[in-house]
Amino acid sequence: MTSKTNATSRRFTGWHMLAICVASFGVIIAVNVTMAVKAVRSFPGLEVQNSYVASQEFDMRRAAQEALGWSVYATARGDSVRLEISDRQGNPVEVASLTATLGRATQVRDDQTPAFVYDGAAYVAKAALAPGNWNIRMIARAADGTEFQQRVILHVKG
Repeated sequence: MTSKTNATSRRFTGWHMLAICVASFGVIIAVNVTMAVKAVRSFPGLEVQNSYVASQEFDMRRAAQEALGWSVYATARGDSVRLEISDRQGNPVEVASLTATLGRATQVRDDQTPAFVYDGAAYVAKAALAPGNWNIRMIARAADGTEFQQRVILHVKG
């Protein structure tokens, strides 16, 4: 008789199936809620206050930037970042002013504002960078007052 009672106690019932389904969906819902909370907490905020006004000015700013003909290239070596701005002929450009924010694309916790200094060929600044992808969000002003904005991607090897 013991073999019969062991066989009955190990039967797969509807309650077992219900428990498996509830546990599976519970894990899925918990992961989704966790990911949603992390996404909302890491969102840096608004890019512009009024998107309509920004769209009206976009074409004018883009045309002015393209008229400058500048190209920007960034590299990192050791504890310094090098930002090369060149004209159509490939000559280095010295701008009237340069501000930049160096940070990760996904969150603002690692953002830094390096003090770039022109060395005759490029702008160089000290920065503590961990390996991975970084963005330099720069705003440079030409001698004639034209504003040049660009996001430059910088890859730091480990």
